[in-house]
Amino acid sequence: MKRPEPVQAVKQRRDAALRALVDGVPYIQYLGVKIDRRGDELTAILPFADKLIGNPMLPALHGGVTAAFLEVTAVITLSWSYIWDDIESGALDFEVAGSPPLPRLPKTVDFSVDYLRSGLPRDAYARARINRSGRRYASVHVEAWQDNRDRLFAQGTGHFVMPQRR
Repeated sequence: MKRPEPVQAVKQRRDAALRALVDGVPYIQYLGVKIDRRGDELTAILPFADKLIGNPMLPALHGGVTAAFLEVTAVITLSWSYIWDDIESGALDFEVAGSPPLPRLPKTVDFSVDYLRSGLPRDAYARARINRSGRRYASVHVEAWQDNRDRLFAQGTGHFVMPQRR
C-alpha cells in the first residue's frame, strides 16, 4: 500500500508549479500581477502602481491594463486547471532539479471586456470561471473588483485554443 504524501510536500509542489507558470510570462511581471492560491482556487491580484494609470485627471486604471489583467487571470486559471492532474500525480514537479519544461499556454482566440466603472487607483482582484474546457477549446469568464466583491469594475469573456497534450 502506497503511503500518502506529506501535506507540506504537496503544498510545495503546487506552489512551485504556480510560480513557474506565472514567472514564465514576462508581461505578468511587468504588470506586477500576483496569484493567491487556496487549494485549487486562484485569485489574481493587481497591486496598484502609478504606471498603471491611464487618465491621471481622474485618476483611473488604464483600460488596456484592465483588459490585460482579466486576460492574464483567464489564461493562468485555465493553465492551472489544465496541469492540475499532472501536479497532483507528481508528473510535473518544479521542485526537482532538472524541472520539466513549462507547459504551453492556451492561445487567445478572442477576448471581450465589459468596463463597468472606472478602476480606481488601488489594488484590484480577479477570479476566472471556466465555462467549458475540452481537449481543443475553452471558454472562460473573468470578474474583477477592488474593494467589494459584489461591485465589479470589469468583466471579460475569452475563448482559447488549448495546447496539445504531449
